[in-house]
Order: sequence, then C-alpha cells, then structure tokens
Amino acid sequence: MDVDHEVKELVKFIKKLGTKGADGKYSVKYGVLFNDDDVANFFEALVGTLKAAKKRGIITFQGEILLQRVHDNVDVILLKDE
Repeated sequence: MDVDHEVKELVKFIKKLGTKGADGKYSVKYGVLFNDDDVANFFEALVGTLKAAKKRGIITFQGEILLQRVHDNVDVILLKDE
C-alpha cells in the first residue's frame, strides 16, 4: 500500500479517535489507536506508518517506537493536518 495514503488515513483516525486540545492539536493514546478494530483492519504495520508520519513531521510521540501495552498511554499528537 502507498505510504502517503496510509499517513493520510492515520490523520483521519487520530481525528476520529482523539481529542482536540487547548492548543488546537488532536491527540490520541497509542493504546486507543492500536486497539481500534478499524485501525487494526486498515493498517498492516501501524508502527511503520507511525514512524513514517513522525519522520515527515505530521505527528509526534515520545520515543522512537511504540509497542502495545508498554506504550499504551503515550500520546500520539497530530502536528499537521495533511
């Protein structure tokens, strides 16, 4: 699948599942994103898509990689609405 398309879909999921903060940025906990059925069915490699989006400056999160259970409470923050 096309990485650009996956990143655009990731943005949609963050907006759908996350909340808009006082700063106007959407954020969602990694565990919420990872455990969503629609997300699981769409992405073959969610972690890879997250890394690609972070590298492009579209999202940010603490650390370099997110793992289920270990990082469930880490915020994935949308920086750009691509």
